Parts: sequence; structure tokens; C-alpha cells
Amino acid sequence: MIPRPPPTIAEASAWAEVLVRRRLLHAAVLAPTGQWLVQDRPDGPVRVLMGPAGIVAMAATIQHHTRTMRPETR
Repeated sequence: MIPRPPPTIAEASAWAEVLVRRRLLHAAVLAPTGQWLVQDRPDGPVRVLMGPAGIVAMAATIQHHTRTMRPETR
């Protein structure tokens, strides 16, 4: 199996934009340090994620949670 290269800032930015646009996150901002500041809801705490891998991992977790909570439509 070929190892996957680490996510880029562009990939993380795209995921952050989708999560905010779909209202799965309230805000996701790239800090000058390369960290991501994310907030689930307007009155929620701000979390700090380390680099693009943090956003991509968060997107994967949200996607997994969304898919497992969805009722079967078969």
C-alpha cells in the first residue's frame, strides 16, 4: 500500500470551507502559525488544531459520524 502524503493547506482550506458552508462548523480560520482555529457553534469554545492534518482528520470524523447516524434508506 502506498502511503498517503500529508494534506496540504489548500486541501485543508477546501475541507474547512465545506464544513462551514454546510454548517457542520461555525468557523474555521487558518492562523499565521499554520494552526487552525475552529468553533462548532457561535457560543462554543475555540479549539486549536495543529496544521492541515487536523482539519482533514476533523472532516473525516464529522463525515463518519454523519454517515453512521443517517437512517438506512434501502
